[in-house]
Order: sequence, then C-alpha cells, then structure tokens
Amino acid sequence: MELSSLLHDFHLSSSSEKPLPCSSLPPITELLSRLQEKLIGASSDSETSSLIGRVERLFQTADPCWLFSANGDEEWAELQAAYGALVGALIGCAALPPCEDDCGSLPASVYQSIPGRAGPVCSALAALLRTVGNAGCPTGLLLAVAAPVCVFAVTHFQDQVWTSSSSRAAAQSLQEVLLRAGGWRDSSHLLMGDKRREEQGGEEGRRSRGLLGGILDVLQPQLTKDSWQRCEAVKLVFSWTLLQVTRPSLSPHLSHLLPPSLLLNDHYRPENCILGVRCLHHIVLNTPAADLRLFNRAEVLYQALFKHLYTSETAVIQPALSCLLDLLVVLEKPPLSLGPSSSRRTSCRHDDVLRLVLTHMEAEQKVALRRVYASALPLYIDRMGVAVCRHLRQVERVVLGYLEVRDPPEETSRLNILEVLKITTREAWPRMACRVDVLLRCLLKLLVAVSSDSGLSVSVRQTLMNQTCLCLKLLDGCCHGDVQRLLQQVDSSCCSSEVLSCLATVTVTNS
Repeated sequence: MELSSLLHDFHLSSSSEKPLPCSSLPPITELLSRLQEKLIGASSDSETSSLIGRVERLFQTADPCWLFSANGDEEWAELQAAYGALVGALIGCAALPPCEDDCGSLPASVYQSIPGRAGPVCSALAALLRTVGNAGCPTGLLLAVAAPVCVFAVTHFQDQVWTSSSSRAAAQSLQEVLLRAGGWRDSSHLLMGDKRREEQGGEEGRRSRGLLGGILDVLQPQLTKDSWQRCEAVKLVFSWTLLQVTRPSLSPHLSHLLPPSLLLNDHYRPENCILGVRCLHHIVLNTPAADLRLFNRAEVLYQALFKHLYTSETAVIQPALSCLLDLLVVLEKPPLSLGPSSSRRTSCRHDDVLRLVLTHMEAEQKVALRRVYASALPLYIDRMGVAVCRHLRQVERVVLGYLEVRDPPEETSRLNILEVLKITTREAWPRMACRVDVLLRCLLKLLVAVSSDSGLSVSVRQTLMNQTCLCLKLLDGCCHGDVQRLLQQVDSSCCSSEVLSCLATVTVTNS
C-alpha cells in the first residue's frame, strides 16, 4: 500500500487502492529520479522529514527484484547513477552549512537543526544498504553509494558541535551497516580492501576493492586551497581517512593525500597545523622512501616542517620535531652511518635541524617548550653519532643551562638532558676530556641540589642521582680516571651522606 501510494503521488500509477505486481510497476529509475527532485526541492523541514521516512519505508518494503532491476551494462550504469543521485540528495538534507569566508568555523547555534536531520537520513541510508546487502546485488551498485555514505557517517559520528549523542549513535550504526553490506572487517579494510583478492579479478576481486579512491573523489572538490576552510567537517573526514591507511595502500594515492595535508600544515590556526603535521608524519611513515623522493616531495615536506621550528606553539613543535626526525633519513643518510672520510664532512640537514634546536634551547624560558626540546634532543644526538662533535660547544651550554634549572615534579627536562650528556660522552669521548672540569662542577652541584630538594618524590630524586652518577662514570672513563681522583678531594663536610654514597659508587666501581 505504501508503494502504491508513493507511485500515485508521483503520477507513476493511476491507482493507490491496492499493491501493484512487479510486472506493472514503472522502472525504478523513474521513482528514484522523482524522489531526488522532491528531496532537493522540499520547502520545509516537515516535508523533508516526511520524504526521508517514505524513502526508508520504500527500501524496507519494496520487492528487491524491482528495486534493483536492470538488464545489460547500460541499464546497470543508469541504475547506479540514479541511486547515487538519490543518496546525494538524502545526504544533502543534513549537509553542514558552509562558512561564508575562510574562517573555518561557525557558531554552534548554526548547527542546531543538523542532528535532528542526520538521524533520519542515517536510518534511510541504512535501510538501503541492508536491502542491497541482502539482495546480493552486483558489487558495482554498492560501490556507487558506499563512498558518499561513508563520508556522511564519518562526518556525523564524531563528537563535534553539529552532532548529538543520538545522531552520533545513528551515524555509527550506519557505518556498521555499511561494513556488513560490503563484507569489510573494519574501517581500515573498508578503505584499503584486499589487494590479493582484488588481483584475482572478477566479482570477488571487485568486492575486495577499497573505498579510499572513491572517498577522495567525494572529498576532492572541498579540499582545494580556496574551499577546504568553508566546511569544518572536511578536514576531520580527510584526516580520519588518511590516518587509517597504511602501506602499501597509501602510496598510489599520494598525489591526492599530500596537497591537503600540506594545506593543513601551513595554516595559521594551531589546531589545523597540528592536524596537518600529524597527517604528514603518517605519510612519511607509510610511504616508501623512493616514492617520497620522487618529484622532490621529501624536500617540500622538509621545508614545510622546518619552518615550524620557529614557532612558539608547544603543541606544534613537538610533532614537527618527531616528524622531521623520520623524514631526515628519507632525505639523507644519518651522520652516524657515514664511514670515515679523508675530507671534512659537509654540513647536512641533520646539522641544520640540530643547530637550530640547540640555539632555541639556549634562549628558551618557557617550561613547556623546554620540556619539548629536552625530550627530542636525545634522539637527535643519538642520530648524529660522532658527528655531534661539530655541535659540542652548543650542546655543552645547553647541558649546563638545563641542569641548573628545576623542573618539578617529574624533572623530565633534567633527566632528558642527562641522557643527552650520556650519549654525547659515549659518541664524542675524545673531545670530552677538555670539558670534564666544567661538567664535573655542574654534576656535583646537581647532586647536592637534588639531595636537599624536599619537593621531589623519593623515586624521582633517586633516579636523578643515579643518572648523574652514571654520567660521572662515563666522564671518568673518557679522561682516564681524572674524575675519580678529583672526587676523592671532595670535602665530606659540605655534602650529605646521600651524596657521598653516590660519589663512592663512582670511585669504587672504577678503582
């Protein structure tokens, strides 16, 4: 009765008094086209809601043989286009309003009606997907609607100002229905597919295709330089998509993934910038080095990330330093891996990054930034190996400066700087003997200060003192026992028993 009434309303049937047999029904493409026109032209929320409900009931009650009736490739292509257009019209009923300028954000009040629209749309789309999955339709029909449905679901299952708890639940349910309809295990499998089965060809191979390409095609018009900021959701959907794709599936789509990531990375708003750096780091980790070096991509990434080292945003510098560390091995061999050479080693990008980091560390006063720099420095020093000798003066100044300043309650900066000193001493030990005097005074002052600092927990204080003693042992080894002889001259009346006990471990162990 519902179907006959719907056909009568659209003048596709002369009677609505009894159900029509499938043989008497008009082509489904005609009804889909009328529904699309009605959804687009709806003049009120009540009319839109009524239409969405009728679309849902159509997919729930109509005969699948009629819903998906087509003969030959031409009719199947027409049917896929009709369903794609209807899905687009349904999604448009809950589309987010665009920003009028490039501010990229709107007040929450603008989105007030979106959750109420998104729920019914999710239900209607889920009804379509269940019917498609149960009817055993050719894969092409599912793939024609799966990408825009996935984008819609991802847009609305995130905790944002345009969603509510009920709309998020409906979108999450829609995503689960989509996975079941296509036989995908999870979202990553949905995006990447199964390459081995895809290579087999046939219907099974088509079912094993991922949706990454289709989703990027849906997002592409909104990911240009002039349009990406006009919709708050597009960057979230893009990043959600990218961060679930790993090698080897990422590399073939690099030309579509890299430009939006760079746009986010270059934005002035920190939250966009952080998201961009995260996307770029994921690309670096999941793309073969040869593909990154192709077309000078790696150099472009390096320049885009290097400029972040001049910012004072802690949340930006931390991921940028981490990403740069992984990117540098794509651009050049680590200095540590280079063999001996008769000529003077030329400066490389590793040197440039380390030099700038050390320069900023010397002048930095903000505690949060000091912690970020101190946590990243050991990894860079370790990567440099013996080549750190070129930076020893700066490293020494940073070590001395950071060990003098408290960083309660965990003392992360001091502990990381002690790690820097240990790595530097091991790698550049022939150059450390001339620096023993100044470093020894600094380490002894640190021991005395830490032992009397009641603001530190016992575990933190003990860790600091143990690491300091380890640095003393390493310095003693590189200067052939000079530290041990100097420690024996320490006036026991000026030190606590705890400090003397630590010093005793240095002298006893090396005696």
